[in-house]
Amino acid sequence: MGARTKTGKFAVGFTLLGFIFILTSMASPYWLVTDGVLSNPKFTNLGLWEVCFNKFRDINRWYLTEFDGCMWVFEEEYYIIHDYLLPSFYIATQFFFTLCFTLLLLGSFMTLMFLGCSRDNDRYILLLLSNGATLVTSGLCGFIACVIFGCYGDSRDWMPNWEHNNMGWAFAFGVVGSFLLFPAGVLFLVEGRRAKYRQLNEIGNRRIGDYNMETTKSYNAGHTDI
Repeated sequence: MGARTKTGKFAVGFTLLGFIFILTSMASPYWLVTDGVLSNPKFTNLGLWEVCFNKFRDINRWYLTEFDGCMWVFEEEYYIIHDYLLPSFYIATQFFFTLCFTLLLLGSFMTLMFLGCSRDNDRYILLLLSNGATLVTSGLCGFIACVIFGCYGDSRDWMPNWEHNNMGWAFAFGVVGSFLLFPAGVLFLVEGRRAKYRQLNEIGNRRIGDYNMETTKSYNAGHTDI
């Protein structure tokens, strides 16, 4: 089995924790939340895919439509305020965090393969290096998404009552999950390099052993002829 060393076990552990945090953050509508000071806030909470309003009306438009309750951000009803609801930084956050999650799914699949893979498998080293690179890239994408949202998420140009909006716990989960993927990926890369060195040492020792056997046979054959 793959996870025999401490490095492999820690790599799997970090991957599992990162997956839990990223998945929770991805699905939770609490990236941005109101602080609870206002008795009747127009905005309550928002995630990557869902936003919750409380009788919100965009005063900058002629539409008299009020938005109330929680809906998918791409809901057809929100079409008239898409330019307000979906600024470029929010789309960029969705893109990079979705890419992070997609790569993490691929890395999780390779981690499962690693758990059931033998060290003697010809593709064992390739699996480790590929998984390590995938997880590091996933963590980088998640980090970029969190940095973008952290810089612009509570700005005065976006959600109403911006001074009462704070980053929520789902955003914090996204940050933690992204950082957990870096040690997971690095540990898989380290394990891959160690496996490569072990393989090279085994090949070297095998060649030395074969050379010694051939030398012994030649020596014995020479003495037999005499």
